Amino acid sequence: MADTNAHGAHKHDVDAVSGVATTGHEWDGIRELNNPLPRWWLWTFYACIVWAVIYWIVYPAWPLVTGYTSGVLGWKSREAIQVQLADLRTQRAAFADKLQAASLEEIEASPELLAFARAQGRAAFGDNCAPCHGAGAAGSRGYPNLNDDDWLWGGSLEQVQQTILHGIRSTDADAHVGDMPAFGRDAMLQRPEIVAAADYVRSLSGLPVPQGVTPDLAKGKDVFEANCAACHGPDGKGNPELGAPNLTDGIWLYGSSRDNVIASVTNGRAGIMPAWAGRLDPTTIKALTVYVHALGGGR
Repeated sequence: MADTNAHGAHKHDVDAVSGVATTGHEWDGIRELNNPLPRWWLWTFYACIVWAVIYWIVYPAWPLVTGYTSGVLGWKSREAIQVQLADLRTQRAAFADKLQAASLEEIEASPELLAFARAQGRAAFGDNCAPCHGAGAAGSRGYPNLNDDDWLWGGSLEQVQQTILHGIRSTDADAHVGDMPAFGRDAMLQRPEIVAAADYVRSLSGLPVPQGVTPDLAKGKDVFEANCAACHGPDGKGNPELGAPNLTDGIWLYGSSRDNVIASVTNGRAGIMPAWAGRLDPTTIKALTVYVHALGGGR
């Protein structure tokens, strides 16, 4: 009796067209021919096996209980990276020394130093600042956009460097400090006063009034002048010395909707930026200052 598989096809049948024996496998009436693998494929497969064995012997490969096999060459990726970094530092040494010795103004006045500082600053920004400000420095809610030339604490080279060095409301003794009070949470203002102030503040930058809302701008102005003008100025144009934003330019760190502005007045705002002095070397901070200053056009 003929040997058959589960589909009823005979094992080791010979295909009438090609003359090749089948494997006995059949799918939807299609039988698999028992052709040998191409020699090039087999030799490639065997070569990969040989290569793998050689790699296991020469390089670190096998994990052990407390370590790993080191390989006969004793090569380590960490040591290779250290060598590459040392070579990079050697290549950069001449420019780095010039950068360290030059003032911020001298760096911006020298096309050669400026190009080097921006390149180094961009790398430092990507490693340290991008998680909050974004890879393109466009920021997000609560994290300033560094491209728009709207600087809470001033946009001069020295002011940008001060912010990077010491941070904002950080643990650094020289950090920028300036909190916006929680007028509602701390019961400094009543809800109707907060709403009126929010409507007035939104009107300063020409934001549209939500449908169905009739703002009391006169009351809002009174509340603003009594509670907000001390920091934001009587015209609402802000004060970099206090980190008080300009309320007339249409740039809103925490959102410009009526609800967002009411929330800011109610609960206050006190974002924190870490101090980078001590975390980054002085030359890197100088390069980062030049890079960030160039993003927003500087002042």
